[in-house]
Amino acid sequence: MSQTLPESPAPALRVAIIHHWLVTMRGGERVVEALCEMYPDAEIFTHVYNPDRVSETIRRHKVHTSFIDRLPRARKFYQWYLPLMPMALERFDLRDFDLVISSDAGPVKGVVTSPDTPHVCYCHAPMRYIWGMEAEYLANAKRSARVAFPFIAHYMRLWDYAAASRVDEFVANSTAVARRIRKFYRRSAEVIPPPIDCDAFAPAPSEDFYLLAGQLVAYKRPEVAIEACNRTGRKLVVIGEGERLASMRQLAGPTVTVLGAQPYAVLRDHYSRCRALLFPGEEDFGMVPVEAMASGKPVIALGKGGALDTVVDGVTGVLFGRSTPDALIAAVERFETIESGFDPVRIAAHARTFDRSVFKRRMQIAIDRCLAGTMISPTQPSGSAEVLRYPNN
Repeated sequence: MSQTLPESPAPALRVAIIHHWLVTMRGGERVVEALCEMYPDAEIFTHVYNPDRVSETIRRHKVHTSFIDRLPRARKFYQWYLPLMPMALERFDLRDFDLVISSDAGPVKGVVTSPDTPHVCYCHAPMRYIWGMEAEYLANAKRSARVAFPFIAHYMRLWDYAAASRVDEFVANSTAVARRIRKFYRRSAEVIPPPIDCDAFAPAPSEDFYLLAGQLVAYKRPEVAIEACNRTGRKLVVIGEGERLASMRQLAGPTVTVLGAQPYAVLRDHYSRCRALLFPGEEDFGMVPVEAMASGKPVIALGKGGALDTVVDGVTGVLFGRSTPDALIAAVERFETIESGFDPVRIAAHARTFDRSVFKRRMQIAIDRCLAGTMISPTQPSGSAEVLRYPNN
């Protein structure tokens, strides 16, 4: 009589997580952190790594860096080395991995894998500085950069388009990004919003000030919020750092307080106490508005980009059409006429649809689909690629 032998347990997947650089904890790094929680034995590959600036969750993983990490002042001026990143990326040895997940807003989707290794790309955005936003990035650049960058951008666009063909399944962080993936790469993308740690936020009674939070850079248009509050005498608190911090301090009038960079606890406290968040720039997704809503606070946002996925006009905030002080002032005045109708509990419940647990569950489904070979077709003809919308609840 033959005896049935017990089946051997399936070997654990060897997973590689690829991210452009790990030198701070912003939205992209929060995605990496959540992926690390999903795959606690995964190895991380990146161009530049500063362990002192990332979370303990990321530090627990084995991190491989490219040769760029050993170049002069790379941890601070890593973007200087953008032209070298495609070559550096292609030198990573990923032959022994069963799954590759790239977290991409730069040149990391182009990693070279073995023919049988599925590659899922979570795309925060096609590189803004080469796909349609060159003018914004070069507005305050030195003359040498303005002269050299068109040549670098041309080369990077050619490489980036080719790199997109190496991805088996794209996931976009917003509907706006999914449209750009379709436009620039001719690929489909499912939309899965990035993870928000909703448990970290809690409502508190509102005080008489508006809040502007995030990087103080040109495309986020911080001057629009400051000028609007200067003109109307409304109180505004600004939290964030970036290339425009000094100029925003100079622009600020007597009712505007520019705090600069602050600990996360201070930001959470201001979320909970503000009257509403002002969000005058166009973002790919924009975690800041969702964090404010998780604190029960309405958001007054430019009605473009990721805000169209996150802010429900008249329910969780107010949308306006143009990023100008006049348009923002009109939106604030509209908000104040209906302010009593905003329900902090309902706003926070809406933010829960973007919770970290939702992200991990939906990403696991997308990854399992890719592993099973039932991925969104990477070869759909131009113009026919379907964008999959996520449910709001």
